[in-house]
Amino acid sequence: MVSGCVSVAAPSTAGSATGGGGFDALVPSARTVEATTPAAVLDLAVKLKREAPGRTAAQVTEVIAAAEGWAPSARTIQRLFARLGLNTRPDGTPPEAFGRFEAAAPNDRWTGDALHGPPVDGHKAYLFAFIDDHSRALPGYRWGHSEDTVRLEAALRHGLGARGIPRSIYVDNGSAFVAAPLLRACAVLGIRLVHSRPGRPEGRGKIERFFRTVRDQFLVEVNARGVADLVEMNRLFSAWVETAYHRRAHSETGAAPLERFVTGGPFTIPTPAQLHEAFLWSEQRTVTKTATVSLHANTFEVDAALVGRRVECVFDPFDLTTIEIRYQGRAMGHGVALVIGRHTHPKARPDPASTPPTTGIDYLALLADRHAAELAEWSPPIGYSGLVETTEPGQCPDQLMIPDPESDGS
Repeated sequence: MVSGCVSVAAPSTAGSATGGGGFDALVPSARTVEATTPAAVLDLAVKLKREAPGRTAAQVTEVIAAAEGWAPSARTIQRLFARLGLNTRPDGTPPEAFGRFEAAAPNDRWTGDALHGPPVDGHKAYLFAFIDDHSRALPGYRWGHSEDTVRLEAALRHGLGARGIPRSIYVDNGSAFVAAPLLRACAVLGIRLVHSRPGRPEGRGKIERFFRTVRDQFLVEVNARGVADLVEMNRLFSAWVETAYHRRAHSETGAAPLERFVTGGPFTIPTPAQLHEAFLWSEQRTVTKTATVSLHANTFEVDAALVGRRVECVFDPFDLTTIEIRYQGRAMGHGVALVIGRHTHPKARPDPASTPPTTGIDYLALLADRHAAELAEWSPPIGYSGLVETTEPGQCPDQLMIPDPESDGS
């Protein structure tokens, strides 16, 4: 029986004889893709770009659509420009290429910035944070109700005392980051302060990426549970940073930030005296003929030998009642307070006071309950109906009986 047999054709050897068969014949031929966008449209796109180099691919697409009634996608035009080297910035210059940068070791470079957070206790909250460029660890951080120098210095001071002194700090040109107190603190501790060029955010990508993590992993939980005040906000954030973020492997380095940071130790930790000196504020004043200086509505008497000289007044911004006078870097004693008009620096504003918790005590209700209880204790209770008589002629019913003073009482 042959009904179940399958015939198999023998492989042809004709191709082998001519050299066009065998394994060579199995190699797929080169794929050719014909352009679906008309060449005339692509040429028009190139001419429009060269006519005005500031035009983007999206804008060129709009111009072609307006002129021809149809246009390819902006992505197609963008690829065309990239292939021809026509990608330029609005000023006509080619875009710069920035390589990825990473500090060589921990504490080589910290990057600082501020994050606008949610309202806390009725006031908007801001997070000042510094990230170590090498390890991605977070040395210093603090939530506050103001985006100012005081809150910035609080975050930096926390980082310096816990993680050591970095070689440089990289920040933007926000008002808090260019303020004189920060410049002085860095100068005292020997830290190189670097500001990014206006309009050039390159180099702050790591802190921005961290802020995105804060929004996705911390703030989402804060919004779900709520926080009472800044004290609780900072407590919860510190717990999240130290137990979650610092101990989880980073997607770029492959290591936990805190683990990668400590490999560069030991670090130089400033002494309490160094930190105190670094975060004092100072202002220049000229000593008057009466040997006094004025500082924010306060008047101090100084050494008479300094009359007419420019001196440095060093002080704690939260206590303007005491200042130290320095001349050309030399300590010249403390000023003697003559007039004290204010006790704190105008820019040293504390965070708004938290709303005090309610006690739930209703004082008037307590008094009402006490009064009701006292009335219930009377035995017999007062009968106001006994004060009423209705038998006197001419007396209206249920009125109080008022005796006539001229009657004899009979």
